[in-house]
Amino acid sequence: METAANVRELLSSPQKIIITTHQRADGDAIGSSLGLFHYLKKKNQEVNFISPTDYPDFLKWMPGNENAIIFEKNSEKSRALVDQATLIFCLDFNKLYRLEDLGMLIEKSSATKILIDHHLEPDDFALYQFWDPGASSTSELVYDFILKMDDVPLMDSEIATCLYAGILMDTDRFRVPTTSPSVHRIIADLMGYGINHTGIYQELYETFSESRLRFFGYCIREKLEVIKDLRCGIIALEKEDLNRFNIQLGDTEGLVNYPLWIKDVVVSALITPKQKEVKLSLRSKGNFSVEKICREHFDGGGHRNASGGSSPLSVQETREKLISIFARSKNELQQC
Repeated sequence: METAANVRELLSSPQKIIITTHQRADGDAIGSSLGLFHYLKKKNQEVNFISPTDYPDFLKWMPGNENAIIFEKNSEKSRALVDQATLIFCLDFNKLYRLEDLGMLIEKSSATKILIDHHLEPDDFALYQFWDPGASSTSELVYDFILKMDDVPLMDSEIATCLYAGILMDTDRFRVPTTSPSVHRIIADLMGYGINHTGIYQELYETFSESRLRFFGYCIREKLEVIKDLRCGIIALEKEDLNRFNIQLGDTEGLVNYPLWIKDVVVSALITPKQKEVKLSLRSKGNFSVEKICREHFDGGGHRNASGGSSPLSVQETREKLISIFARSKNELQQC
């Protein structure tokens, strides 16, 4: 409890606080960051939330979103705030270099750094860590952090809404193995603050544009490749596929999960072109570790059953490389 006691002492006096998260933030990153933002505001702290990059529109309904500062659009303001900061909370990422320019600023900052995260193998850049790779989400850990600060009376519907959204998304609607009994107890507690859980679900999962829905159908019908002897499903997209449906930031969210709906598929991959590289998103069932694949072969990482990485190769070359990796794991895949 020494870490909690030390941070509790820090928060007992006025601080200039920055909250930040990873690039291309997902629901857990935004939910945990804004949940912590509201909590620290209620402690009368001066706090700013800086996201390295913009994030999808379907996450921008969360309370407090209007306070978000996007580093890539407001770098001068962000630099000034980091320079002035006395505390920096790093949420839902484990390595500063993944924040690129913002990460370098944080690394150089003299502010006390606090990590709240559940990804594997974090770098040692934070003085205080609230880290648990067995947690369902960083939003779960923010809830636990508030408890450790003895601040349950500060909980309210805005904090609960953000944390519920983060947990809902990072557990894939309470599907993944890290959905423990304690997660359901936390969800029950959050619902007790009067959140609109039906509305949260609709905002996150039922706000597709027509083009996005048709894009998903196209990917499943035309682009899904199932390799039965490797028990894998791969969706490899080219720029023309994305342009055909006018795909915007976040429109591919969730697509990687669809191959896993096939009974005998154990691992799925989504390969998409970005500006300077190719991005991979991998998902798996059971004990097959896609985190190991992303960490060892694609300069990435994440969780055992949900990870991502990048490749300097073309989409098709990346696809071929990935298939060869799966082929070397054929025995393991067949036993899953």
